[in-house]
Amino acid sequence: MITTQNTPAPGAEQAPAVLEMRGIGKSFPGVRALDDVGISVRKGEVVALLGENGAGKSTLINILSGVFASYDGEILLDGRPVPIHTPADAQRLGISTIHQELNLVPDMSVADNIWLGRERATAGWLDRGEANVRAADLLRRVGLTRVSPRRPVRQYRVAEQQLIEVAKALSLDTRVLIMDEPTSALADAEVRRLFDVIRSLTAEGVAVVYISHRLEELEEIADRVHVLRDGRWIGERSMQDVRRDELIRMMVGRPLAELPERTVADRTEARTPRLTVRGLTVRADSLAGRVALRGVDLEVRPGEVVGLAGLMGAGRTETLEAVFGAYARHDVGGEVLLDGSPFAPRTPHEAIDHGVALVAEDRKTQSLVLGASVRFNTSLAALRAFARGGWLRRARERHDVGAEVRRLGVKTPGLGTAVGNLSGGNQQKVVLAKWLLTGPRVILLDEPTRGIDVGAKSEIYEIVGALAAQGVAVLVASSELPELLRMSDRIVVLCEGRVTAELDAAATTQEEILTAAMARRALVNP
Repeated sequence: MITTQNTPAPGAEQAPAVLEMRGIGKSFPGVRALDDVGISVRKGEVVALLGENGAGKSTLINILSGVFASYDGEILLDGRPVPIHTPADAQRLGISTIHQELNLVPDMSVADNIWLGRERATAGWLDRGEANVRAADLLRRVGLTRVSPRRPVRQYRVAEQQLIEVAKALSLDTRVLIMDEPTSALADAEVRRLFDVIRSLTAEGVAVVYISHRLEELEEIADRVHVLRDGRWIGERSMQDVRRDELIRMMVGRPLAELPERTVADRTEARTPRLTVRGLTVRADSLAGRVALRGVDLEVRPGEVVGLAGLMGAGRTETLEAVFGAYARHDVGGEVLLDGSPFAPRTPHEAIDHGVALVAEDRKTQSLVLGASVRFNTSLAALRAFARGGWLRRARERHDVGAEVRRLGVKTPGLGTAVGNLSGGNQQKVVLAKWLLTGPRVILLDEPTRGIDVGAKSEIYEIVGALAAQGVAVLVASSELPELLRMSDRIVVLCEGRVTAELDAAATTQEEILTAAMARRALVNP
């Protein structure tokens, strides 16, 4: 729950702009991504950049961070035009960027990632001891006291990697810090920790450009907000003075009242559970970044949406992946039933064959082949349905894929378009379309709206509600408590691999969920 408004650094409101972008334009083949866009940021201020997926936010920060070498308009620091055509130019000028898609080298250590390209050497030898000590200090600043600077980045979850990126940015002499969806993989406690870091930076005079689709975050951390829509600047507002429905109207071009409301599935207590999990255990694996499960119990009935809540490391992802057969059987214990029959898939392929689907946390690395087409990605999990005698029936594939793409409202120039060229919301719809073609009985959703805008979120909620109405059992893990409260019938709360509460979504509060998520022992008998 948001309780405080961010307080700008002393003098920030009167300070001259440290950064200005004027008349910025950028074109790609057949697309005008930005057209005469301008923003400004003062010293010690947090300026939010808001807009739907495809509005031009990422293009704008890619120009500012030197990813795109050519563009229209000019960039000024302290009132002087500066050339930014490479990432090195941006870093030299004190502009640091934390991108939504993490830029870490998985097989290198945390410390090596933090100091990459800026290593210190003595007599030709890297001083790893000093590098580890300095990295550990930075990790403590962002609350990662359990992350070792010596271990490879791949051993840590996405949420921890996001905070490692923040630590890396802090290691630079930063004057302007750009943060693109920095909380997309963080639970509430980690968000609070990150906000404390941002406030300490602005108190030191750092200017922050903050991109997020979570409006409740902007109300707490931002001083001003610039809104983009369809590559154009729509307006600027003070966060203290603007209403949430006005921001949404600026973003999507329609008032809040026209956005679909949450529809709760009919109560289904009388139905036999579709998915039953009893005493589920998973062995921890520090090399894979996997935490232990210690006897998880839950049920999901046909037509029901059950939410999984918990802080980072609580075991939400592990629960979904264990049910999906992602782990070796000797690492998993307990019992899983599907429509009352034992269900113990040895591989995800077996789970798919039994009608279980998983929308993974990181769609770009776990769910999609970014360089392949929308058609290829959508039909990938259901290829056997389009095969006959070893040959792919492409006409039927195109027909069924096209029907699913239209049904979910995927915005794409065509089925042959590379899925990596779509916005985040449309990529997530392609992931959902892929699984819907398999005809699932159970769908497992891990952070289903991570990194997508408010309009696309509403569409995802509608899709989930429609699936439940068709009798699909839905188990959804999310770090956004308002999302769980809106989507779910019941919410199961995890802490350190154990169930600590089971709550009625219609009767509970964010505070009650967070209290259970921070419990050290079970509050209910699992």
